[in-house]
Amino acid sequence: MITFRAISESQPGPKWAALFAEYRDAYLRWWAREGLAGRPTYLECRKALQTHMPELMPIYDKLCELAGGGDMEARFLSVYCPPRYLTGCSQAIWSGDAPLLVRNYDYDQRAVDAILLKTAWQGRRVIGTSDGLFGLVDGMNDAGLVASLTFGGRLAAGEGFGVPLILRYILQTCTTTAEAREILERVPCHMSYNVTVLDAQRDFVTAYLAPDRPPLLTHAAVATNHQERVEWRSHARVTATVERERYLLQRLSLHPETQEKFVGAFLKPPLYSLAFDRGFGTLYTAAYRPLQRQVDLVWPDVAWRKSFDDFAEDSVTITYPTQSAAAR
Repeated sequence: MITFRAISESQPGPKWAALFAEYRDAYLRWWAREGLAGRPTYLECRKALQTHMPELMPIYDKLCELAGGGDMEARFLSVYCPPRYLTGCSQAIWSGDAPLLVRNYDYDQRAVDAILLKTAWQGRRVIGTSDGLFGLVDGMNDAGLVASLTFGGRLAAGEGFGVPLILRYILQTCTTTAEAREILERVPCHMSYNVTVLDAQRDFVTAYLAPDRPPLLTHAAVATNHQERVEWRSHARVTATVERERYLLQRLSLHPETQEKFVGAFLKPPLYSLAFDRGFGTLYTAAYRPLQRQVDLVWPDVAWRKSFDDFAEDSVTITYPTQSAAAR
């Protein structure tokens, strides 16, 4: 069971600080889980941010202050060379005329922020699903630009940023997919992830990011958990990444279906994952509508709508199938 909370705070302040205090111990345990010797120093983290994402420095400094100003907190918030982490996830661009991105977030329910955060940092309004209270796993800004991620299905790790911070950077500084492409080409990502960006003009890109080879920018409308081909076969079998990709491509190739029917497909297998006992269950489905500046977080029996003009600070509690129920 998870309670998702909607939090609105224009500038980093007491609400953000209270959330960080609530999650601080879990965040720092995760940051240190592979040993601190393998994590970059504060100065290395700061230099990397200044080099690759200089526009975020004022926000970063303020968040570090609100987090208490400690060395570990500052290193964690940089999201530079973090520990390895794996998600599942499926995402696709609707084939109709209006821009619509739908995604399933498949992850361990014990390791999710469960915060839908609305901010106006540096004057740019952003709504997104928080990761570490700085990064985002999906989100949209007030220009109608949407970004979302899926795991890329490779174990390689290297020097770079956790992809949720790259999504935050895109949504803080870009208004179009064309602008986002430049960031996706130059900012290093520490693991293999697929990032789909969609703007209000329905221009979109899916970038295959990796730490050990150049980024590949494509016009793919679908992203699951591999890139050009399957490279981690056991992970592909467990997550059914190829089957999910084929299913979505087939849907997109058929006669156009309504937005509601397209969103509904994500709430049923094979897209909706029941692997909650393995840490890859579908925790939520998000449907981003750039023209309406609106996002719906939906579950099989619940819908939760938010927009820039209507963002109530409320919550919704979701109960997921138990291991035995999911196995049936």
